[in-house]
Amino acid sequence: MRSHYCGQVNRDHLAQTVTLCGWAHRRRDHGGVIFIDLRDREGLVQVVCDPQHAQTFATAETIRSEFVLKITGRVRARPEGTVNPNLPTGAIEVIADEIEILNPSLTPPFQLDDENLSENIRLTYRYLDLRRPPMQANMRLRYKVAKAMRDFLDTNGFMELETPMLTKSTPEGARDYLVPSRVHDGHFFALPQSPQLFKQLLMVAGFDRYYQITKCFRDEDLRADRQPEFTQVDIETSFMSEAEITGMVEAMIRDMFKRVQGIDLPDPFPRMTYADAMARYGSDKPDMRVNLELTELTDVMREVEFKVFREAANLKDGRVACLRVPKGGELSRKDIDDLTEFAKIYGAKGLAYIKVNELAKGMEGLQSPIVKFLPEAAIKETLARCGAQDGDIVFFGADRAKIVNDTLGALRVKIGHERGHAVKEWKPLWVVDFPMFEYDDQADRWVALHHPFTAPMLGHEDLLTSDPGKALSRAYDLVLNGWEVGGGSVRIHQEAVQSKVFRALKISAEEAQEKFGFLLDALQYGAPPHGGLAFGLDRLVALMAGAESIRDVIAFPKTQRANDLMTQAPNTVSEAQLKELHIRLRQVEVKTSS
Repeated sequence: MRSHYCGQVNRDHLAQTVTLCGWAHRRRDHGGVIFIDLRDREGLVQVVCDPQHAQTFATAETIRSEFVLKITGRVRARPEGTVNPNLPTGAIEVIADEIEILNPSLTPPFQLDDENLSENIRLTYRYLDLRRPPMQANMRLRYKVAKAMRDFLDTNGFMELETPMLTKSTPEGARDYLVPSRVHDGHFFALPQSPQLFKQLLMVAGFDRYYQITKCFRDEDLRADRQPEFTQVDIETSFMSEAEITGMVEAMIRDMFKRVQGIDLPDPFPRMTYADAMARYGSDKPDMRVNLELTELTDVMREVEFKVFREAANLKDGRVACLRVPKGGELSRKDIDDLTEFAKIYGAKGLAYIKVNELAKGMEGLQSPIVKFLPEAAIKETLARCGAQDGDIVFFGADRAKIVNDTLGALRVKIGHERGHAVKEWKPLWVVDFPMFEYDDQADRWVALHHPFTAPMLGHEDLLTSDPGKALSRAYDLVLNGWEVGGGSVRIHQEAVQSKVFRALKISAEEAQEKFGFLLDALQYGAPPHGGLAFGLDRLVALMAGAESIRDVIAFPKTQRANDLMTQAPNTVSEAQLKELHIRLRQVEVKTSS
């Protein structure tokens, strides 16, 4: 039907006759000549309709935005002074000999070049939103990223294998999406939160190197950048150490960035322990573009009279730390008040600070509501540790360690980017040596920090029983510019160790057998040492695209409330369908006000 894509016509085609198909992006009348910007996935080309071609011109007069057109014409150079250097096709135009309207269009509900569209409108008319050049570029980027990874994995001996979409509910993490079974009354499948157990079983089966680009499903309480269905690049391999796995994966990421965007990432990626990341940055996914760090003060504040600091320093899980901001003394009272309100989002009760006006003047050179409550020795030690200089401001966090880390970690990123303490570079980082568990106060038990199938660090197996809080894992996360884009671990390949982990998680032998019996059995039939990693494809592409949300790199995403505005899903189903599935809906009582 066509000879060329619109966006690929250039000077090489001068004097040639081409046939193009696409959408009318814009129609312009200029002094008796009609110009049509014809658009397809490859770009725009300017078509000129001359009144001398009476029939063609008459057709052109009826054309409106988003009409689907087929145009045949001759390529010529644009007249001097009309060249558009911003377009790949900007040096040429097509003189229309024939125009066929393949399909007219209603007036679109929005202009495709409008940059201030509401997301509700965009998602309701997603098929139109996807026509917009920025969205076309995002989808093309997504394709290129996935292809580059596939090519790398194929070259390195990985096999693409599919795992089931209908599987068993094993509630240990996010909520499952359940699928009722028609043929098994009262029984349910679950959609996979990840292919974790099946890819381990593929290693037991001897496939050695597996990958899959696959959908995963989690019925989570949604936040800004979460989706109920998302895409993982899932990788698993046998007989490789964590150093070998992470080395190969970062080679893949470097290759992909170079191929797709021409970006050279560092070789090798830096590595940092979980403990170091939390101590220095208050986060297990630190944004390394920001050059600010936290300073530990817990030991300094244990004996001070200032109750807020002393009590936090003496808590079992307490912490006192500070964040020095160079030249932060320029911050106004309103700026500090705004930062205090920001800190409260993360559980902080307030935000103490010291402005360093002039170090040489000692205590008189400091400006702060808390200086009078702290001994001079503690203040001097604080300023020395954090390297404070004239004109700086030092913010303090004192509370349970989690609150301090969350608060100062978020302040670090916010202030760093807003006040020029960050570089505009790609900063990958491996975070390693994670704890095996974290304590859930509400459930009064240990829970897996990653998942229950992560292997403990060699030599830490006995700690699973004696002191679970001190056991470290063989897990690793890949962090990019403050976002966790991938995570994985060496897995447990011995049934005895796996059972120890279940016991540490207060999963009884009976419960473990019921939920994971097939895995425990498989581990006893010569399971090889194995490990792997999964990337969040949506998040990785969003970072590379500079998108505000992962919804901008997913063709048909859900809203923050997990619904689809275009198809109106989820929806109710008929009583007949429910009866087939042996389901009776519980009637929700609607309260009416008298």
